[in-house]
Amino acid sequence: MDGTTQIYYNFAADWLKMKKRNSLLKRFLIWRIRHVSDRNFIMFLSAVIGILGGLSAVIIKNSVYLIQELLTSGFAKNYENYLYFAYPAIGILIAVIYIRFILRQHVGHGIPSVLFAISKTNGIIKRHNIFSSIITSTFTVGFGGSVGLEGPTVATGAAIGSNLGRLLHLNYRQITLLLGLACAAAMAAIFKSPIAAVVFAIEVIMIDLTAASIVPLLIASVTAVLTSYFFLGQAVLYPFEIKQDFVIGDFHFYALLGIFTGLISVYFTRMYMFIEVNFFRIKKWYVKWVLGGLILGVLIFLFPALYGEGYEAINTALNGDISPLYNNSIFYGFRDNIWVIFLLFILVIFFKAIATTVTFAAGGVGGIFAPTLFSGVFAGLFFAMVFNHFNLGELSVNNFAMVGMGGMIAGVLHAPLTAIFLIAEITSGYGLFVPLMIAATLSYATTRLFTPNSVYTHQLAKRGELITHHKDKAILSRMRVDKLIEKNFATVHPNAKLRDLVKVISESNRNIFPVVDEKQIFRGIIRLDDIRNIMFKPELYDKTSVRQLMIMPETLIDPNDSMEQVAKKFQSSGKFNLAVVKDGKYLGFLSRAKVFSRYRHMLKQISED
Repeated sequence: MDGTTQIYYNFAADWLKMKKRNSLLKRFLIWRIRHVSDRNFIMFLSAVIGILGGLSAVIIKNSVYLIQELLTSGFAKNYENYLYFAYPAIGILIAVIYIRFILRQHVGHGIPSVLFAISKTNGIIKRHNIFSSIITSTFTVGFGGSVGLEGPTVATGAAIGSNLGRLLHLNYRQITLLLGLACAAAMAAIFKSPIAAVVFAIEVIMIDLTAASIVPLLIASVTAVLTSYFFLGQAVLYPFEIKQDFVIGDFHFYALLGIFTGLISVYFTRMYMFIEVNFFRIKKWYVKWVLGGLILGVLIFLFPALYGEGYEAINTALNGDISPLYNNSIFYGFRDNIWVIFLLFILVIFFKAIATTVTFAAGGVGGIFAPTLFSGVFAGLFFAMVFNHFNLGELSVNNFAMVGMGGMIAGVLHAPLTAIFLIAEITSGYGLFVPLMIAATLSYATTRLFTPNSVYTHQLAKRGELITHHKDKAILSRMRVDKLIEKNFATVHPNAKLRDLVKVISESNRNIFPVVDEKQIFRGIIRLDDIRNIMFKPELYDKTSVRQLMIMPETLIDPNDSMEQVAKKFQSSGKFNLAVVKDGKYLGFLSRAKVFSRYRHMLKQISED
């Protein structure tokens, strides 16, 4: 058999295999529709997604741990190590090379990409996200990138849910639910927190709390955490012992801590946005990598606690141990100087936001939860130590360190309920539920005064692409102007005469006629009602030009307008049809009736039980 024949043979064999697979899938789907209800099928899929989400968390967690052990296990804690300067840049470079030259597709930043998929792409997430987030984040975090693993784990889980839904030909509502189940599963597995995972899916991913969703969410979350227990053990992520119960007299201190973490959350969010915008202006990827790697390397060399997701530093700080502030650093010799320690607290909290954002901006992939927990635990510990040092109170440094994490999660992520349940679960600190509620509530309220959107949602909200629990806004965010443009309006040239216009009118069933020149530049419109009194006067046919009759409408629509903006324009103008114009060129019309019809159709899609 010659080479050409072999190629055709292989092609035919592959084609037959694919056809056989498609046939089997088709037969399964027909059997499923006949014998298994949608509700029961979703229950089954929720367990499958829970297992797969749990496995993705196990893979990513163990991979990062293995890399970090190989790179840093021999480091001595009593002096600095210059490898901290190089490691993060190497990890980010590997991730960037993989994305740009091997994968050659965009890898989103976890949760924002999931929100975008729900809002703008009908829940569709590209297949490569099943593995690309794991690979890129493993090198980013394993080599010291100052980000977490929950975002990539959620992105992986969501990609599994999305592609499983597409494979099984589910509708938008079902695929969206699978995305929520996958996100809950990933959160439950990575943090070993099944209750917080369900709350997270409802509060952050915007899954509606209905009878059709709550049971599958519980199944996915429990299945995922059991999978995580099987491979990673049942120990809580951040072991914590309550050495002092909540004292009602400390209420005002926890309230102050909530405001304090809220202000730090505002700083964290604004610093994130500032660095993101400025790095976006840099067009060359290697310039971003060099600049980001240099900044990150310097910061981690000076403050090794910023290395990686900070798992060990958080555990140590929860026990009131401040050694991560100076271990492996040039500040080890100042470990007994309280004023230097206070300064290190401030610097570490300040630079954590910069290190995290620079990791992302340079090309790394990761999550925001771990950096937020890191900032929170050191903010709470610092708060308690300052008050104790100046004899302003006798505060439990352990308790305030733990509650500080809840305050930061609530503020940075705009998710107070997730913060309360997550911190209680990952630390077993249920005895501090009330202080957690106080701090999380006040932190969230403080942050909302200054930043209406979280680090997850600010870009989506800016572009009008953010889906929310507000049903009207959720539907409008999924609608696009370019999909609703009507182009069957007969146009007329501005130099044409009334005779030409009458001919166009006789062949049209519309009552609006856009005036467009030979370059498709929009000049105005002619309404049938405005010329009805002269269109039957032949003596004016050659004396009156279209230019004399046309008017320029006060309200136009840009194809980049959000549907919420379009709805406001229809309401304020009182018109039933508005012209769509881009850079002066006519594209068509948008009709109120078609927008409303599409709205009703989509409302039925997402509200169907």
